Amino acid sequence: MKENRIYDVIIIGGSYAGLSAAMALGRSLRDVLVIDSGIPCNRQTPHSHNFLTQDGKTPLEIATIAKQQVEQYESIIFENGVVTDGRFASEGFEICTEERNIYIGRKLIFATGVKDIFPDIKGFSACWGISVIHCPYCHGYEFKHQKTGIIGKGDKAIHLSSLVHNLTDQLQVLTRGDANFEEEQKDKLAKNQIGIIETEIVEIVHKDGYVKQLVFDDGRTETFDAVYAPVPFVQHLDLPVSLGCELTEAGHIKVDSFQKTNIPGVFACGDSTTMMRSVASAVSTGNTAGAMVNMELTQEEF
Repeated sequence: MKENRIYDVIIIGGSYAGLSAAMALGRSLRDVLVIDSGIPCNRQTPHSHNFLTQDGKTPLEIATIAKQQVEQYESIIFENGVVTDGRFASEGFEICTEERNIYIGRKLIFATGVKDIFPDIKGFSACWGISVIHCPYCHGYEFKHQKTGIIGKGDKAIHLSSLVHNLTDQLQVLTRGDANFEEEQKDKLAKNQIGIIETEIVEIVHKDGYVKQLVFDDGRTETFDAVYAPVPFVQHLDLPVSLGCELTEAGHIKVDSFQKTNIPGVFACGDSTTMMRSVASAVSTGNTAGAMVNMELTQEEF
């Protein structure tokens, strides 16, 4: 079914970044459609931190309050669905969902996030976002002074070690094979009494997502309380790339300081655009995207 209505803006993704963009647009009386699958990437994270006024709340609590507030703006409509395709149209953009509904918008905002790629380690996915974590700013304080592992090699492992070492002196780097650290890197780890375990990990033993032990492929086990894992990712939706949006070398949607992509009329915000994966960052970039889209629409109309 194709709607005849033309929205000022279609926002794909209705989590923190998408809701923040919608609020900025709703307050400017823009007709906005938010399409959201209802499956946020942090759905099993027990608590969100480092966000003023909401520190310690569950992600669902924050999102629920945010959506309730955004729903107060009558020009914003929500559609529960999964976007499958999109194309350029004379009016702007046509967006198609899994239910074969087609919507038209003058401008487009991607707030779609990323999809993490987990290693083949038993128990990893069950612990993700709970005690197998990615960000010391989001989760590190809750595991301060506890025994912590860092899965990784090279510069990433060294960088993360320097940040986590400030939170605990019980730290080991888990390279899952030959470490291949440069001598200078080995010296830094040794100076800070950070051990290196090169043995492959086969299982994370846990209780309700909280790490208890790591099991290595030589049969050895070791107790840990938390494990950092900077896992690779892909864009959660292929549509930005198929429309021609450039990606950064790291794989994020490339945007300028106004959250604008290289494609006219297309903006992006949230985790899909930055390595700073936090609720606070998502809200900030979403607010910027919404304001800049409104400014662009205003300049075209005035």
